[in-house]
Amino acid sequence: MSAPAPLTASLFDEAGLTHGFFTREGGVSTGVYASLNGGVGSSDDAASVAENRRRMALHLQIDAQNLLVPYQIHSPDALAVRQAFAERPRCDALVTATPGLGLGVTGADCGMILFADVEARVIGAAHAGWKGALTGVIEATLAAMEDLGAARETVRVALGPMIGPESYEVGPEFFARFVEAADDHEAFFAVSEHVGHYMFDLPGFIGMRLQRAGIGAIENLAFDTYADPARFYSYRRSVHKNEPDYGRQVAAIALV
Repeated sequence: MSAPAPLTASLFDEAGLTHGFFTREGGVSTGVYASLNGGVGSSDDAASVAENRRRMALHLQIDAQNLLVPYQIHSPDALAVRQAFAERPRCDALVTATPGLGLGVTGADCGMILFADVEARVIGAAHAGWKGALTGVIEATLAAMEDLGAARETVRVALGPMIGPESYEVGPEFFARFVEAADDHEAFFAVSEHVGHYMFDLPGFIGMRLQRAGIGAIENLAFDTYADPARFYSYRRSVHKNEPDYGRQVAAIALV
């Protein structure tokens, strides 16, 4: 049986902490979902997704029912959890200080961000597409961690695989929305070869928001989900290839 071999961040190489940015390798799903699809919102076989998530939990050294992933809605909402939930809460970030719980988010181009204050023993996971990043999911995650005793100057953050600036073309309305929010957002756009369009730097924008929030340390794994079909699912790539659906990566962190 193949096993997941997730990408990891050196910032989280600490005793009592496990994590992984899981790729699409090491699961049981087939077809467009091959093979480690963690997306319960996909049309993949539910039993296959459950087995894939069980393998992820095994890697994290937690019980499968304690791998908690929210019902993501591209919001700025973060929720503190103290125990496993049966019904997924509608939000885009989770935080906890409870040992034995794993916090995860899914993505297939959107940013997947893991947080840890090793000293305070508080962790977090956030899903940050352009909308969540723009409207404050990063800042909300940090505020929720602080409520549990974390200090943002000692929080470490890792940015997982997401769509890269060479792959993320957007239209004029998208550009206008960001520049209207703040003039300096223009720095995260480059002119596209298509007239009136731009290339957006989502990892750079997320990194800027984290730095301005006063984070202690940031590590960007710098993998482009769109450009690497062997390792990553990509919503945008599936649209361009006219595929019927797409799988989802999972990024997760746990206190053990």
